[in-house]
Amino acid sequence: MHPLLINGEWRPSQGKATFRAVNPAKRQPFGEEFPISPWEDVEEALVAADRAFDQVKTWPGARFADFLESYAAAIELRAAEIVSMANLETALPVSPRLKDVELPRTLGQLRQAAAAARDGSWKLPTLDTAANIRSYLGPIGPVAVFGPNNFPCAFNSMAGGDFAAAVAAGNPVIAKGHPLHPQTTQLFAEAAHEAAEATDMPRGFVQLIYHTDHENGARLVSHPLLAASGYTGSRQAGLILKSAADQHGKPFYAELSSVNPVYILPGVLEEKLDALAAEFATSALMGTGQFCTNPGVVLLKKGPLAEKFISAVATKFGEAPVGTLLGESTEVHLRAGIVALQRAGATIVTGNKPVDNSRYCYSNTLLKVAGNDFLADPIGLQTEAFGNAALIIVVEDDEQFVEITRHIEGSLTGCVYSSTNGRDDALYEQIEPVLRQKVGRLLNDKMPTGVAVSPAMNHGGPFPATCHPGFTAVGIPASLRRFGMLQCYDNVRADRLPPLLRNENPGQTAWRLIDGKWTQADVNAAR
Repeated sequence: MHPLLINGEWRPSQGKATFRAVNPAKRQPFGEEFPISPWEDVEEALVAADRAFDQVKTWPGARFADFLESYAAAIELRAAEIVSMANLETALPVSPRLKDVELPRTLGQLRQAAAAARDGSWKLPTLDTAANIRSYLGPIGPVAVFGPNNFPCAFNSMAGGDFAAAVAAGNPVIAKGHPLHPQTTQLFAEAAHEAAEATDMPRGFVQLIYHTDHENGARLVSHPLLAASGYTGSRQAGLILKSAADQHGKPFYAELSSVNPVYILPGVLEEKLDALAAEFATSALMGTGQFCTNPGVVLLKKGPLAEKFISAVATKFGEAPVGTLLGESTEVHLRAGIVALQRAGATIVTGNKPVDNSRYCYSNTLLKVAGNDFLADPIGLQTEAFGNAALIIVVEDDEQFVEITRHIEGSLTGCVYSSTNGRDDALYEQIEPVLRQKVGRLLNDKMPTGVAVSPAMNHGGPFPATCHPGFTAVGIPASLRRFGMLQCYDNVRADRLPPLLRNENPGQTAWRLIDGKWTQADVNAAR
């Protein structure tokens, strides 16, 4: 049984229950056994993380930047091994997905987070020198990170965006791995441990638990020694953890579920129907539909062009290869989601059948439903069918476009395609104000699948997309602020202030109250 990384060393679990990775392309377990940790493992990690935080909570950001940069370099030395193992555990292709896109993104996030840690501007220092009140964001304390099944590198609990953000903000991390890719996570943890030792981080600053049950997960997120959690995964499991965290006042930043509606307005359908059908099918089936930004729902206005579009998409779905799903649970939940949509009133256009019993997969499935039927059961018809399935809603008229939008659940993204000649502008102006409040990221004339690691990005949205619409899981420095605590100093003597809040930082900007107006200015601006 593979050991855990707890309190700065690899050591055996105190439990006996185990699991193994499964190759989804063969439906076969492989590799060594990994522990399902009992509470004793989790509690030991919490105590070690709390002790580490006592040591680092006043450290400058440069210390955490050094660790993140050293860690990125250590990952690069293991790149081929990490990519190979992630491919075996998830069936995601080595190239271009893992080698050319996801692992470089992982390294980029770590290095961007390091730059933000060193710069410190994410802390939003604010100085009211007239009243001698100053504040900024400081580290919040030990953070638990729960990784998802679909991004073994870029969202990995031991290397992904939540990990990078929490560390850059100055917090120890307890990574809770995903059982679908334990050996990939192990490789990341080995690199992190080496980097922690090379940069003299305290024991317990980065720790790894591979798996635990829901009960112990709930105890973890609600424990007095834990400050916050970052979670990406299923709505069902996420809400169990959120409920536990809420009962104890613990911040729980979660990405849970998203149908990501796409609106194709009548004018643009006339302009480029075939191109839109190809663009949508490509986006919907990319990565076998296993993206949190997968376009799961499309809205079209009733008529001959809508039927032609549906037929064109069905053809594309039928012609496209059927990808391998991440695991047995993904296949089971996809089938259950399709059944739930049918029970709510949707009908099958194409797919909805097994295709290859030698691997985890299911046929590319397209469903449709009339707008009136959607309004009769909007909750049931927004059941997430995570995978290579999508639902088309055929809308009666312009008013129904808006009415359906009012019933769309919170999503990460919402996209509107409209004509280039202005024909759709009036309808767009009706839909956009309603859709704007339903989604974290609004797109025009572009599918939502890609998520750029940009400072301006919002990978968040209203519930159930996430548990808080004011924060993002992607985009630095904003993603760091989830793991910060607003710390205020009122009439504190100058030599007792944190360095960032003193009047002795040439070139350092902060929000200053100058002549009655708040201005972002040099901290040495007129007092």
